[in-house]
This record gives sequence, C-alpha cells and structure tokens, in this order.
Amino acid sequence: MADRSAPNTQLRLEWVYGYRGHQCRNNLYYTATNEVVYFVAGLAVIYNKHQQSQRFYFGHDDDIVSLALHPDKNIVATGQVGKNPFICIWDSTTSQTLSILKDQHTHGVASIAFSDSGDRLASIGLDSNSTLVVWEWRGGRMIATGKGHTDRVFDIAWDTNSEQKLATCGVKHIKFWTLCGNALTSKRGVFGKTGELQTILCVCSAHNGVMFSGTMSGDIYRWRDNNLERTVVCAHTGAIFTMHKCDDGYATGCRDGTVKLWDADFNPLTSLDVRVTSFGYDGLSVRSVCWMNDRLLIGTQNSEILEVAVRDRENPIPLTQGHGEGELWGLCLQKNAPIAATCGDDCSVRIWNLTDHVMIACYNLQQHVRSCAFSPDDAYLAVGCKDGSFLVLRIRDMTEAVRIHERKEVIHEMKYSPDGALLAVASNDNFVDVYSVQQRYKKVGVCAKSSSFITHIDWSVDCHYLQTNDGSGERLVYIMPGGKQLTDNDVITTIKWYTWTSVLGTEVNGIWPKYTQINDVNSLDTSFPRHICATGDDFGLVKLFHFPTIRKGAKFRKYVGHSAHVTNVRFSSDHKWLLSTGGADHAVFQWKVISDGNSPSTQQQVDNIDQHHQDLQVDSFTEGSDSDLSDVAEVDSDIEQESQMTYDREVYREDLGKIKQKKDGGVPRNKRRTKIPQNSSLKLQYVFGYRSYDCRDNLFYTQRDEIVYHVASVAIILNRKGTQRFYNKHNDDILCLNLHPHKDIAATGQVGKDAVVHIWDIETLNTISILKGFHQRGVSSLDFSGDGKKLVSIGLDNDHSIAIWEWRRGVKLATSRGHKDKIFMVRFNPLDGTKLVTVGVKHIKFWQHVGGGMTSHRGIFGNNGKLDTMLCVAYGQQGNVYSGAANGQVYIWRGKTLEKTVKTHDGPCFAIHALDKGFVTGGKDGVVCLWSSDFERNLKSYPIVTSSLSGDSRGKLVEDNPTVRAINLGNSKILIGTRNSEILEIEKTGPITLLVQGHGEGELWGLACHPSKHQIATVSNDKSLRTWTIHSSGRHMINVRRMAVGGQCCAYSPDGNAIAVGRNDGSFIVANAKNLEDLVHFHHRKEAISDIRFSPNGGKYLAVASHDNFVDIYNVLNSKRVGICKGASSYITHIDWDVRGKLLCVNSGAKELLYFEAPRGKRQTISSDDVIEWCSWTGVLGKSCEGIWPACSDVTDVNTSCLNKERKLLATGDDLGLVKLFAYPSTTKHAKFKKYQGHSSHVTNVRWSYDGNYLLSVGGADTSVLLWSCTDIEVTSTSGSTGVHVGATRPTPSTISYHGDSEDSDTDSEEEGGYDSDVAREKNMDYSCKTYGAIRETQGLKPSHSKDVTLPDKPPVSRSLPKCERVKRNEHVTVDHVTDLQLDHVFGYRGFDCRDNLHYLADGTKIVYHAAGAGIVYDVASGQQSFYLEHTDDVISLTVNQHPKFTNIVATGQLGNNPSIHVWDGLTRKSLSVMKGHHSCGVSYLSFSSSGKLLLSIGVDTQHLVAVWRWQEGTKVSSKVTGNRRIFAGQFRPDSDSSFVTVGVKHVMFWQVCGSALLSKRGILGATEGIQAQTMLSVAFGADNLTFTGAMNGDVYVWRKHILTRTVAKAHAGPVFSLYTTLRDGLIVSGGKERLTKDGGAVKLWDQDMRRCRAFQVNDTYVVKSVSRHKGKILIGTRDSEVKEISEKTGANITLVYGHGEGELWGLACHPKSNICVTSSDDKTARLWDLNDKVMMRRISLTSGSRACCFSNDGNRIAIGLNNGELMLIDVVAVKVLTKKRDRSAIIHDVRFRPDDKLLAVASSEQVIDLYDVTDDGQLQRSGFCKQIPSFVFQMDFSLDGNFLQVGTGNYQRIVFQVPSGKKIENCKQIDNLTWSSWTSVLGDDVIGVWPKNCDNGDVNSGDVSRSGNAIATGDDFGFVKLFNFPCREKFSKSRGKYVGHSAHVTNVRFLHDDSKLVTTGGDDCCVFVWKTK
Repeated sequence: MADRSAPNTQLRLEWVYGYRGHQCRNNLYYTATNEVVYFVAGLAVIYNKHQQSQRFYFGHDDDIVSLALHPDKNIVATGQVGKNPFICIWDSTTSQTLSILKDQHTHGVASIAFSDSGDRLASIGLDSNSTLVVWEWRGGRMIATGKGHTDRVFDIAWDTNSEQKLATCGVKHIKFWTLCGNALTSKRGVFGKTGELQTILCVCSAHNGVMFSGTMSGDIYRWRDNNLERTVVCAHTGAIFTMHKCDDGYATGCRDGTVKLWDADFNPLTSLDVRVTSFGYDGLSVRSVCWMNDRLLIGTQNSEILEVAVRDRENPIPLTQGHGEGELWGLCLQKNAPIAATCGDDCSVRIWNLTDHVMIACYNLQQHVRSCAFSPDDAYLAVGCKDGSFLVLRIRDMTEAVRIHERKEVIHEMKYSPDGALLAVASNDNFVDVYSVQQRYKKVGVCAKSSSFITHIDWSVDCHYLQTNDGSGERLVYIMPGGKQLTDNDVITTIKWYTWTSVLGTEVNGIWPKYTQINDVNSLDTSFPRHICATGDDFGLVKLFHFPTIRKGAKFRKYVGHSAHVTNVRFSSDHKWLLSTGGADHAVFQWKVISDGNSPSTQQQVDNIDQHHQDLQVDSFTEGSDSDLSDVAEVDSDIEQESQMTYDREVYREDLGKIKQKKDGGVPRNKRRTKIPQNSSLKLQYVFGYRSYDCRDNLFYTQRDEIVYHVASVAIILNRKGTQRFYNKHNDDILCLNLHPHKDIAATGQVGKDAVVHIWDIETLNTISILKGFHQRGVSSLDFSGDGKKLVSIGLDNDHSIAIWEWRRGVKLATSRGHKDKIFMVRFNPLDGTKLVTVGVKHIKFWQHVGGGMTSHRGIFGNNGKLDTMLCVAYGQQGNVYSGAANGQVYIWRGKTLEKTVKTHDGPCFAIHALDKGFVTGGKDGVVCLWSSDFERNLKSYPIVTSSLSGDSRGKLVEDNPTVRAINLGNSKILIGTRNSEILEIEKTGPITLLVQGHGEGELWGLACHPSKHQIATVSNDKSLRTWTIHSSGRHMINVRRMAVGGQCCAYSPDGNAIAVGRNDGSFIVANAKNLEDLVHFHHRKEAISDIRFSPNGGKYLAVASHDNFVDIYNVLNSKRVGICKGASSYITHIDWDVRGKLLCVNSGAKELLYFEAPRGKRQTISSDDVIEWCSWTGVLGKSCEGIWPACSDVTDVNTSCLNKERKLLATGDDLGLVKLFAYPSTTKHAKFKKYQGHSSHVTNVRWSYDGNYLLSVGGADTSVLLWSCTDIEVTSTSGSTGVHVGATRPTPSTISYHGDSEDSDTDSEEEGGYDSDVAREKNMDYSCKTYGAIRETQGLKPSHSKDVTLPDKPPVSRSLPKCERVKRNEHVTVDHVTDLQLDHVFGYRGFDCRDNLHYLADGTKIVYHAAGAGIVYDVASGQQSFYLEHTDDVISLTVNQHPKFTNIVATGQLGNNPSIHVWDGLTRKSLSVMKGHHSCGVSYLSFSSSGKLLLSIGVDTQHLVAVWRWQEGTKVSSKVTGNRRIFAGQFRPDSDSSFVTVGVKHVMFWQVCGSALLSKRGILGATEGIQAQTMLSVAFGADNLTFTGAMNGDVYVWRKHILTRTVAKAHAGPVFSLYTTLRDGLIVSGGKERLTKDGGAVKLWDQDMRRCRAFQVNDTYVVKSVSRHKGKILIGTRDSEVKEISEKTGANITLVYGHGEGELWGLACHPKSNICVTSSDDKTARLWDLNDKVMMRRISLTSGSRACCFSNDGNRIAIGLNNGELMLIDVVAVKVLTKKRDRSAIIHDVRFRPDDKLLAVASSEQVIDLYDVTDDGQLQRSGFCKQIPSFVFQMDFSLDGNFLQVGTGNYQRIVFQVPSGKKIENCKQIDNLTWSSWTSVLGDDVIGVWPKNCDNGDVNSGDVSRSGNAIATGDDFGFVKLFNFPCREKFSKSRGKYVGHSAHVTNVRFLHDDSKLVTTGGDDCCVFVWKTK
C-alpha cells in the first residue's frame, strides 16, 4: 500500500564533484561577490570558497557547454546541448532565472558572450552552419541571425566600443560581424603577410576597435577592423585555448599548461607553468583562465579548478576536482567512515571525503576502470577494469596489493561479502567469480548460469547466498562460495540480503513503469533503515521509492541535475547521504537525505527545504502514476469526454486556397460564367446557440452591460433588447473567450491547423490584433494579464503548449510546453504579470515568465489533499490561488503549497469566479454557490431549476440542475452558462432569466420552417426536438422535447400543425407542433432516417428517406405505408415533391438523381425535369444546380440546398462552413456566387422562411442555428457617376448598398480590362531569372583554369616586364599610377520597371532615387551626387519617411534570392537598419506608415509576399502571401499605422495590421453597374477615408473604405502609373501614359477629391512612372530613365538626370583629347556625355540596338556598330551621320580605329573581322578580312604602328592578326615585342591574374589599361569593378581595389585620355558610372 504515495523522505543536492573542462573553454569566472561560477553536467555551480559551500542553478535539462558572465558580474548566461537547446540567463546571487532564449539553435550552443553594455547576448550554435544569433536577452527576443561558418566556431567576442560589432573565430577562419537591423554581415579576417591562415581558438576585444586572438600555433594576432595588424610571435609554445580580459590586462592559457599575463597592449607581464607547481603534472592543459586582482582561476582539461595567488604562484589551491573525459561508472562507500571511491574511463581511481568535500587520494591506471568495492574493514579497495582484470589497492598508501586477470571483458560489478572473507567479481563474460580473500584472492567458485552479462550483485547477510541480475533481465540466486544455483523459491523468499542493489525482483517491481519492457534503470541502492530505495536511469534522473515497492508504476520523487544516464547510486553507511554518478558527465553528486520523521521539528525541516531544491525535486504525484485502483477517484464522464476530445479536421478552412490552386486548371479563366446574384444579399441577424459542452468560463458582461459569448465561429454580443451583434472574422470553431480587465476588448481563440487568436473591440467589432504562428489544432484557454498588456494562450497540441504575447504588437514573448495531459484553464496573477497558473488533468502548475521562456513548478499537495483533475482556477484578492477539482472540492493554495480543501459541490466543480469579497462557484450538480472570502462559509446557493425561472423569462429549461460551465458577475447579477448551451442570469434575490438557448452536444441536421409563421423546428443528435420563433419581436426557443434517440431530419405539415421527425434508429414520429407530443410513431427501418417530407396540397402523403437506400411513402390519413421507392444504390440524401404531390425527386449518396411516382413508389425515367414544377428544391443534383459544385468538390461536398419562394435564389451549405447564394437556375459549371461565413465546419441544412425574408442554416458540429435576413439591393447606373464631376453628391457609407463578397470575384480574364504594352512588360518581368552567371554565351577553357604555357624564350609565368613597352604611355596624365577609385557620378535612373521611386530630401534641396545597386542623393543646385552602396544587387524600390521625427530617412529594396531592405540616412548615407530573411526574388515596393515607425514591403516572388516591419528594430511585424497576381504598389494611409492599400493585376486590397497578422478586404465594386475590375497601378489618399487608385485604362477609381463610389474617367489617356498625395495641402499628382496635347499631358495636379486638375506638358516623354511634389515643384521619373523637375507656377520643366532606357548597355568609348564619352545600348540610342559638367550632350537615335562604339584617334568621328550588323560613322561636332554600311547581319561586338584613323576594324558575331578604309570625307570601303576565328570577337586593339590587331574571342583565345592582310601571327616572340596603342583585352599572359578563382559562373567582360600604362581596370559578371597592376602575370592576383555599385554584369570599362576618370557601364542596370581616380 506504500506504493500509493511517494516517500516522505527527500533529497537535497549538497555538493558536486567535477567541472566540465574538456571540449569547453572560457567557462570559469569570479562573480561580483567573489564566488566562482562554472558548470558541470546539467548544473551551473556557484562556489563560495570562504564558506566551503556550493549553490546550484537547475534551469537546464541537458549538458551545459557554454557560459558567459554579464559585465555586472552577477548575471550569468549558460547554454546547453540538445535537440532544442536553449540559453538561460540567471542571477548568480539568487539562482533565479531572468530569461530563457530558445527556438533558434539546434544541436547545442557552443559559445555565448554579453555585449559591453550587457543589453545584448550573442550565441554560436553547434549545427553544421555554426549559426550566429544576437539576442535582446531581457525580452527574450532574437534580433538577428546568420550562418556563422561551415567549419566549427570556437569563440565569440563583442567589440567593446559598439553594440553592432562582434567577432567569431574557429577552424581556419576569423570573421568580423556588423549588425544592422535584423541583418548580420561579415568580413573575413585578412591575414596578408603579417600572419598565416590557421585555426583561431579564442578571441578577445580591446579598445578602439582592436581585437586579439589566440591561435593553434601559439601566436597572438592583433586585428584592427578585419585586417591583421601585428603578431605576437610564440606567445605560447602550443595552442592558446583561452583568453581573458580584465582591468589590468589579459590572461591567456595554453595547451602546454602555461598561463601568461599581459598588459593592455599585449606586452608580457609574467608567466606561470602550472605543470611545475606543487599541484602540477605532465599533460596538464589549461582550458579556462580568469584574472581578478592578484588571483587567477585556472580550469584544466582534466576537470580541475585551481586558484593561484600571483604572489604564491608555486602553490595553486584546488577548488574542485573531478574525473576527466570518459564515462564514470564505479562507485562505492566505506562502511565506517564518510569516504567514497569512484573510478572511470579516465583510468583513475579517486577517494573522496564526504564531510570536507575534497579528493584525498588518486590512483592512475593504464586502462579504463568500471567498478570498485571497499572491503568491510575499509582497508582495501578492489577495482575492476575494462580489460577483464581487477586489482586490490591498500587504502593507507594507495599501493597495489594484488592484480588478477582471468576474464577478457569488462568487470561490471564487484562486492566483498559482509564478513570480508570473499570477493564476488561480475564480468561481461556472463560469469561471477568468487575469490577467497584469506587465500590471497584465490578463485574458489564461479556463478555460471546467467545467459547475459552481469549487471548487479548482492550478498546475503549470512554470506551464504549471492543474487545476480543480468542483461537479459534474469535474477538468479547462487549458493556461496561454490556458485551452485538456488532454485527453491521458498528458500529465496526467506533470505535476508545485506545490500539490495539489484533492479530486478519482487521487492523492486515498483521502480518499473506499467506495461513496458524498457530497460533504462542502471542502478539501485536501498536504505533499509529508511525503507527507501534510490535509482539512477538513462534519463538523467535520480528517483526515490518506498522499499519494498511491490507493484509496477509506484509513485516516486525524482531529481534532476545529471545530464544523461545516471550510472550508479549508493547510500552512505550512516544513510545521511546518497551519491550518484553521471556516465557522460562524469560528475559525482552528493545528496543530503532529509528525514521523513513525523515530529514537528522534522516536518519543519522538510517544509523549509531551500526553494531551489524544491524546484529540483518533482513529485510523481503530478504524473498520475496511480498504483492501485482503490486510490483513484471515480471518473466523471463529462471530464473524461472533454479531456479526450480532439479537434482535428480532414480539411481546414485555411487549406481551401491551396485546394483551389491545385484545381484551378479545371476552370478556364477566360470563360464568362453565369452572373452572380446581383440584387440579393444575406445579413446575419441572429444566432441560436452557445458553446458550452467543451468550453468553460466563456461568457462575460461588458462595460455597457451587454453579454459576450460565442458559438460556431461567431462571437456574439447580446444587448438587453435581445438584439445581437457579431464578430465573424474567425474561420473555425471558437473555443475560448476572455475580456480585457479594463476595456471592452475581447480575445477569442479558435480551432485550426495554424490556430489563431483574435483580439477585437467589442463596441466597433474591429480587429485589433491577430496572434498566429505558434499553436496547432486549436487554442483552448486565454487570459489577459492584470494590466491588460499581455495575453496567455494554451494550445491543443500534444504538449498543450503555452504562449505569452504582447498582444497589441502581436509579439510572442515566451513559450513553453504546458503538460502532456490536457490543460483546462490558465490564469494570470492579477497583481503580478509574470506569474500564472494552469490546471488540467491530474495537475496544477505555477508558472513564472522569464524573458523568452517560462519556468514552472508543480503544486505541492503534502498531506492536505489528494491529487485530482483540476477544472477551474481563480486568483483571490491577495494573489492566492483557488482551484476547483473533479471531486467537488476547492483547493486553496499559498504560494505553490496546498493549504486546505473545501467541499463545494456534489460532483465536479467546473467554474469559479472571484469577487471583491468572496467567490461564486458552479458545478455538475446544477447549483451556483456564493462563498465568503477564503471559503469559510456558504453564503447562498442558487439551484437552477424550472421553478426558479422568473415570470418574464422566455423559453424553458431542457432539464433541471444542468451542469454549470461558466460564471460571471456584473451589476449585482450572476451570469451562468450551462452544458445544455443555455445562458441564464440570476438575480441576487434568486429569480433566474433565460437569455440564450441552443442545442447541446451532438450534430445538428434537422431543420424545417413553418409554412405560414416565422417559426422553425430543429432536431439534433443531442436527442431533442425544439421549436423556435424567429420573429423580430423576440427570438427564442418555444418548446423542447427530449427523445430517446437523436434525429437528423424534420418537416412541418402543410397546415403547420404537425411536425414529422426522422430518427437515428430508423423510426420516425409525427408530433403535435404546439406541445410536441406524439401523434404517430413508426419503426420500419434499421438505419437512420435521412430526410422526411409531407406532400403538398394537404399533406396526404409522407415520404420518409433512410440510410437503408429506400424511400417509404405513408398515407397520413390512415397511417399506413402505401409505397416503397426502390432502386437507389446508396443511402438517400434528399427528397422533394412536385407541386401536384405525385412525383418524388430523390438524391442518393452515390450522386444518383432518381424519380419515383407516388404513392406506389414506381421508378420513372425522366430525361429532363425542366418542365416539372417542383414544390420545393432541396437536392444538390441535377442540371438546374450543376453550378453549385466547386472545382474541388472531390474534397468538399455540398450538403444541402434550398430554393426561395420566387425561385430566383438557390442557397447552399457545404462542408467548409459556407452558406452560398447562387442565381437559379445554376446550369454552368462552377457558377459565381456570394458566400457567407459564420458556421465553423459543415453546414448541414439550409431553409428559406415561408415568405423568403429569412434564410435559416444549421451547423453540424457547431450545433448552432443561424438566422439570415435576405435583402434586395438597389443598383445604380454608373453612367452619371463616372468621369470628373464637379459638385456631385457624395455617397455616404450608410447609403451605399453593395454586393456580398464572392469567392470567385477575381476570376475574370485579365484582358477584359484592356491591354497596355508597358503594363504587360512590367507585369511579366521575371526577376527570378536574373543571375550572376556569364552574360555572354562563351565556351572553352577560361584563363584561370588553363595550365601555364611554356614559351621558348621566357618562363611560363614571369613578373619581369618585357623588353619593350606593352602599351603606349601617355606622359600627360593627371595620375601617375592609378591605385584607387571613388565613385563620382552615375548617369542613370531605374524607371522602366519601377514606380514612386524618387523623392525630395532636405526641404527640397536634394532628391533621392536609385540606379543599379546604388541609392543616389542628388544636390539640385550643384548637380553633385552622393551614394549609398550597401546593396548587393539591383535596387528596385525606394521610399522616404514623411514623419518629421524621421526626416531624410530613406528605405530601399533590392533584387536577390534573399533580398534585403536597407533603411539609411539620406544626408549621411549611413545604414540605420537592414532587414532580410522573408522576401525572395526581390522587394518591389516600400512605404512608411504615418508615424514613420513601420515599413511596408511588397515582394516580386511568385506568391507576392506582403510584409510589415518595425524598421528600427529590424523585426517583422506581420506578413501574408497574397497569391500569384502581381502587386504593383502598396501604401500606408497617411493618417494610419495600421491601414494600407495594395493594387495590382485585377485587384485592389484594403489591409489592416492586426498585431502579428494582416487582414485584407477586396475592393468591392459598390453601387455601380458596368464597371469592370481593372489592373490597378497606383494609389493615393484623400480625406474622409477616400482612396484613389490609378487603373490601366486611364481611369482613377475612388473608394470610400473598401467600396467603390465613383470613377474619374480618363484621368489619363493611358495607364495611370503613379499617384502622389501631398500631405501639406492634400493635392494629388498623377503621372501616366499620355502624349502631348493642348489640354493633356503625362503629369496632372488634382484637387483633394480629384475632381479638377491642371495638366503639365513634359518634353521628350509621354510615359511618366513616378511623381513627387514639394513646395511648388513636381519631380517626375520617366520610363526612359530620366528625372525631370516641373515648376507648378510656370509649367517649365528641366531635366536633372539622364540615363539609358531599358536594354543591355555595352558600347563605351572615351574621347582621345576631351573629358567626353559615348555610350550605345540596346535601347536603340547612343549618347554623348560631358563628364566635366555631368550632363548628356546629345542623344542619337538608332535603328537598332547597339553594343559597340569608338572615337577616332583625332576625336572627330564616332563609329557605332549596331545589333543588326549595320555600321554608322558620325561626325562628333555636327552630330550627323557621315555614312552607313551593312555588310553583316549579326551583332557587331567591337569597332576600333587604327592609330592613323585610316583603317576601321569591325568585329561581329559572324566570327570575322571586317577591315574598312576610311576616306577623308568619312566614307567606308572594305579592304580586308580577318577570318578563321573560332568564336565571336568581343574585343580588339591595334598595335602602336597600326600593322597588327589583337583580338579576344568567345572561346577565351587571344589572336594577333597582321592588317590589312588578315594574316594570323603565330610567332610568340614577335607578338611579345609589339607595343599596343591600347589594351582592352582580358586574355593573354599579361592579364591572366585578373581572372578570379570563382569564375566558373561568370566572366571578366572587359578591361582597359590606364594611359600611364601601369594599371588595368576590369569589369566582371559579378558586378565588380577591379583595379590591378599592369602587367598582371601571376594567377589569381590580388586586386588593388574592388568597387561596387553596379548590380550585376559590368560590360565595359574605359579610362579617360588623362586617367583622371574611369567610366564603366552596367549591362542589366543600364547605367554609366564615372569614377575619380587616385
């Protein structure tokens, strides 16, 4: 019987022997109180050397492997290993958890470090990517994360001067990280020639951005930024494992056992070789060091901690010692003294003094040791080894007495007999050898009957017997000393054992769980005097049981601390202590045994155990491990049913979109469907029902004295007049509800695969926040904190997870596993928002919120009460907890300890509510009780019975004393919710009023409407038949009848006097409609009746359909069955009569449509029923309702339909909880419809009222009846409301009548709204195909991969210069040797595929825009540009923060696989925040909110993700996938932080930010007719909730809220690409596609309502993509990549920025004498640029795109090669075409004048070079060819004498020709002696070093040698411009500089004539970059 409870004896951890020295570093520190903190196993230890005491932190559940000390030296962070590892931050003085950081790392946390301020923590993971995470640890929030390195990272350190910089080091690397926003960017350490690349083991920060690191070789590296500055050579002779910084300098520790101290500049101070000290030994290795004042802490590889006084360095003091690396198994204790011995795989045997907690001796062996045993006289110690040998040591001097080796395998266990005469030795060989001690350990016996290895042995008291356990689970007993097996059970049961360490046997059955065959208990020891036994198992637990413990599954106490398997446990001889050993953690735990005495003093000792040790110990009471049925309370059926209820769905509502996408192929998009029922709409008026059977505490009074509750997926607000309002934004069953403590704000949680919580305003019904992304299956309980700022939620997943939210922001603050059994309720302590309590099946837990996690403690029952299922809980006024239990008692708690119990109800107590002075409870007994404070007495009881109903109460109770599930108080009234779905209100004086009723648990199918009254009848599986009135004068239940079985169908007779009810047992009844008493009863079928229907015209016949596949026809008048309809192959689902009452239409489960003639039931074959007039239509099959089936109907079935009185509207209900309206007949597949939401799952029935004014629907599982009113809409023509109106009447929201939302309202073809080429090109642009691969289709072996070619006259690679000059030098250069570049100017602006991407800054003096990968700030007055160059790819979006607190703040978004958003200061160009990690492909649009704190971003990925960010924190607020339709623009309303609008292909969406979720509404074409959905391109805003959207057809649509009110017809002739709202005056600027006319233009300025406008003429363009406005100036960006400024006053416009349009840009040439260049592009233009004035001089239109151009050497002519093969010669001065020539039809890649300008070389894709003579008048005559070229030519250069031409080809060959003959030169010596007029080649030995190693996916496209001849610039496919020395003959040469700005392919580079500038062109970015040279 002792097994019924855990033993009263308890354990308290007193001491831990050990320290984790192996595989860890920097894990040992002095705290502020001069204590020492370190870790071992799963414990952190705080050691006080003055008091010789240890304290412990128990917050981990696996091995701790990292530790960091906060700068205040009190707070400690520890990280652990595990599948889901976490970091604990805790106070070393109190051991209280301050924060838990989780959910980011896997495998483990290798290293952690606090920032210098202590506010942030960085951690490195043990995963394959060594993930780096930065935390704001107090809030438990992850700030940023990134991949650390693919190799192991060992250490991490913060920059002492910055919260944004840190360094990590590891195998062959060191990285320097910068944190910006939520992005971490790294730079690898550059070793240069100062040091060698090697493994870095530790890193430490100094001041002024300097870092020091310790290396594998023993050097110390000093770093500044990411460059190695100097090396302290041979600082140590071995690997430097640890480095510690203190006020005095640095301390380092080495593998060689030395510790060195250094000053702040790393000059040596002193050195200590620990190996030669008094404690030292060979092989000692230092893993951790800490220096404070004159003391050093040293942690060694072998688990020792030493303290060294600097003045007495030769005598280290060991603070703690432990076993080294390797498993620890051996443990034994002396009989006569507090001495213990341990041995392990570290080959050592250690002796410990348990009183002084010190190691007193150590003996090292040559092999692993696994077992040990003291002799009874304590003089000898036997030690068993892993190799099968054993030895005996003399204790006095630890010398060897004897060694015996007779076995081959490990010795698992050994024990001396009690008299000391024998020694039993058990081995892995399956034997126990018995040795005689007196005979010098001669073997005298063998126990050989075991079939497996021996695990445990025990001697009997008389030394005559030995019992063994083996690995096969056998317990055998042998007779000693011979070893004969004893098989007589009677004798065995009489044996008295000296020890009991066996884990098998009747006496210890209880240590094993029930019904399992697991073998995870490793060890056991018994304390006979205390009648307890202790076990150690593979889960790291030490457990205490009663002894003996007979029955399996006995209750126990369990203790944690060991990290993995506990290998051994032993009680001391005086039973004061228990020792346990950890296998992998090789730690020895010493536990204090706390007495179980019953004296007051002893009990006080137990009660006063230190709280932290209480936390360590967990009673198994809370596990529900019952050991005897008599100990289990009676199981309540309601509780059992509720605890086992599941909420899984076959199809979740959120899956509908995915199902539709998969099935979309079946619905042709261009097919016009049947019309939506335009003129009718449904509105929810009333709901009958209340969810109570599986919910609790879910109804409340509001501050306005309304009542809020829920049923199905609707939250309901009921006022005193009986009318209801609804919050209906959930999409599945609501399961829980709670109210804010101070405001009328409700929180509701629902069922769902990704279950969500909605927080909403009760008065306005607006959603405030949505919490999602954590819970699965559902949310079962909610509660607000006392201050209302936090919300806690409980999930329905297997762990019943708990989450705490900052609900307004939608931020998850903390999460934790709740309990393995169901949790019924959670409550915050109203006085302390960090404390909570949960109750559920067999448990109560008290929780503390700490950072990102939670800690929990089970309730301590003691002797004051029995553990039971807790059903409800409340906090009292003083913060005490009161819980209601299944036994009807209320448990009263003080802290976590049960104080007393009070019996409150007969049966479970389901509800408890706290008052100011007292409590109210409700239970299964149907009584509500009012109690005094602390439950001293029952003040009053209110039984819920019919006799207590007040006179004016409408309705009747289903039964007396219904179970009470919810209680709330307000206005001196008690609000009650019962399990029968009733809501009642109790007056203080006792009268009860029925407020709400509904069906109880059980599916609801049966529904019928009265033929002449507003009444209905329902029948349900809750075994009740009910009638209801739906008249507006008062909706309530009229009558109810309980039945023996449930039913699924019912029908009124034509006169309304009778109701027919079909029941589930195959019977049916006809009842009186008034009193519901039986009139007729039949039972002819065995299976359920599925439908029942009276015939029309008096109801002569009654048709009854069953699941037996038959329809029976009864004569009502004579009560006889007159016919049977046979022939259906499945169960019958629906039946309908024709108007004559002669024909039946039948639907079956096999989707059969059958017809039968009444009354005999003869089957009829009818080809078409169009001519038949049906009395009703409730079927779902047939041509007339073919359109009601959705495309995904194989998953979603339509359960019911009903045709209205006018036969125009067909209502349906389906399995996804939707009620739909279709136009009747619905003959086209997948017809359009209107859908309405309210039911949570399947809608089982719908019926129209007799007059068609109402539609009734019933939900199957949600048991609710929904009443919908049907109204007609007055649709107004749009002919008078479109266009630009002056003085028109503005519709108001109250007068606008609009269509209901339709699921398929967006499925019209996109072409229906028209077509525009610019829009189509932008919509179809594929950003995902943009790569950094080669832009040219080259082939062959790249120079970087080629082998060095040996030439006869030179070495293969030579750094010496050739004898002749390689390139002509210009002596008149501004820079002698170009060594650096600085970006000076960019010609270009991204306009062709972007919009709204230029803005004014600095009060209009500057503008900001983007081009390529650069953000550009342009000074309007000076024309100077400055740049933001932190992007890594094309910038495609830009916006400016308009809030005055954030002036000049710019946000830019880019392309890329993991695109980033940068927020930066427009004046300083410094990054403020970087956000990445959610978008893919690119970020196409950005918008700041009105407060400037939020940022909206829109992606160009296939699903077009919309995200909202807190950009200052770099955190994502919320995001949502919108679908496959392109979004062109999205903007926050200028007066809102929560509302924004997005526009795109055929849609306008109105969004609301609700916490961590986004809610959207599609724009509704309101009271308008003939308006089609258009592709929308732009958005702007006006006052009074007006939104303006620009459409592709040139109209502007005007919306109020989300409803279209009017259109501004033809605001532009073409698409309206851009709209801009001026915040200062509300005026709106529009930009669009419109050619110049007298009254029109591409830019217009509108008034606030967009009714009047002024047009502006814009030169040289008719397509404007972006507009902005500031103080009388309008800024526009054009499709042709130009930026212009318009004066509003004069209308004059000037061009500020020029650039090439869309198309690759390749052609580039610089003038030979002036600072002028020419470019040519695929945009069919060539342009002349003045690089001094930074303007475009001329634009030359071409007939085709161009990729090559060149100046003549005199600078007078330009040659341009076109893509169609044509060659043009242009006069530079006159800018006129001199001549044209077209001898080729393929792309011309390069053109080049000979130095004398008399010959022109032209290279094309046809693998030939044409040579033309150039006459003085500019004419061209072909004079030669260069042929036999293996690939296309992309580059050419003439020799200085003009006789030779070198070319670069697409197969990476450099070829030299003689010109004009075209002869190929093969003589290498001749080639090497040539001097070239120019060098643009990237091929050849002279430039082989410009090719990088990583050029497999890209090329070096272009190069140019400076005019000084000593530098070459290159452009490559990775977007880099690089600078090298020339010649560059060494492979993979290091560049002098690498310059960014271009987004991808740099196609051309050219120096100016004087080297003053370098010009580069970008292929895809269409930009010309001008760089200053240095």
